Amino acid sequence: MGWDLYGLLGITKGEKQRMHQQHGRNYRFFDAPVGLLFTLDKGLEQGSLLDYGMFLQSVMLAARGRGLHTCPQAAFLKYHNVISDVLNIPAEQMLVCGMSLGYADPVAIENTLVTMREPVSVFAVFHHNNETCP
Repeated sequence: MGWDLYGLLGITKGEKQRMHQQHGRNYRFFDAPVGLLFTLDKGLEQGSLLDYGMFLQSVMLAARGRGLHTCPQAAFLKYHNVISDVLNIPAEQMLVCGMSLGYADPVAIENTLVTMREPVSVFAVFHHNNETCP
């Protein structure tokens, strides 16, 4: 998907400076008016990550329900120590992700990217009355 986006932006494989500039936009929340950072208590059990993923999806769905757009971002994790220091995030919390929140610019070329989706049959098998269904 990254190369598809870079292709839309006219960035080719060898253009490291342009790639770094585009990646750096993560840290400006892609110019969104609101940037969110999410943390989670480190002491929670593994299943809590599933719960947290559903919470993040709920935030994103609530935003869409109000006409807003979101972009969840893992790029911040590389700098979790710096972010935790600057924002005084307690040591018992871990950074989960960032998220841009605002109104998408419909004419921005990056917002025209449509990603390929695997058909459900590639990753799921359905059973009914002990029979596999297509």
